[in-house]
Amino acid sequence: MRPVLAKSLLGLLSLLIGLFLILPTLFVVPMSFNGSSSLGLPTRNWTTHWYTTVFTSSQWGEAAWTSVQVGILTVLLATSLGTLIAVALARGTFRGRGVLQALVLSPMIIPVVVVAIGTYMNFVAWGLTGSVLGLALAHTVLALPFVVVAVSAAARQLDQTYELAAASLGARPRTVFRRITLPLLAPGVVAGALFAFVTSWDEVVVALFLSSPDVRTMPVLMWTQVRSQVSPELAAVGTLLVAVSMLSVVGLHLLRKDQNA
Repeated sequence: MRPVLAKSLLGLLSLLIGLFLILPTLFVVPMSFNGSSSLGLPTRNWTTHWYTTVFTSSQWGEAAWTSVQVGILTVLLATSLGTLIAVALARGTFRGRGVLQALVLSPMIIPVVVVAIGTYMNFVAWGLTGSVLGLALAHTVLALPFVVVAVSAAARQLDQTYELAAASLGARPRTVFRRITLPLLAPGVVAGALFAFVTSWDEVVVALFLSSPDVRTMPVLMWTQVRSQVSPELAAVGTLLVAVSMLSVVGLHLLRKDQNA
């Protein structure tokens, strides 16, 4: 009985902590339906006017398209590089392996504003500021550790019997990786890709340094709007951002559930 009680208490405590962390974010949702022009919880008037404004605004449309472009490029770059690095770290015994792992994972430890300042100084010299490519490269650096961690976990659990069998039948290393290793690592690769997209979709600090009036993501535009005016329109955009992030998390959970099954 005691283990069952302890497990129940642990579950209740986890639920309370989760609610404490997520409730401030969920308050944004009802604010987006406020009929008043000021930001706050709706009392009597509920409306979807602010969502209509967001979807019909060219400004928000351009920012959303920029976020999508940057997110897709970040996923492609971070997933490709992260998968190769993860396999090398999980399987390799080369010299400097620990240094490479520390460098790859360092963006998870270094303050984002430090990364932003360093990236800005280099990208100014390279002419990459104010471009979709520059934002994607910077976000790739931030997303790469998440891809490496996800794929490394899958690579350590991978049974090498299939690879050895393919090699014994005459398959070349490139063929073994493409036809055997990569399909078996697919759940970890997809999980890393989802993490990379969410990282790029929600990132604002580095994007503030690298954006321009013509190329800016949705979080950057939200930050700009907050400094000039606060309206339920921002709550509507925030709700949409939260919805995309939650859908990505749900997709990741379903993926892990199918993998464990």
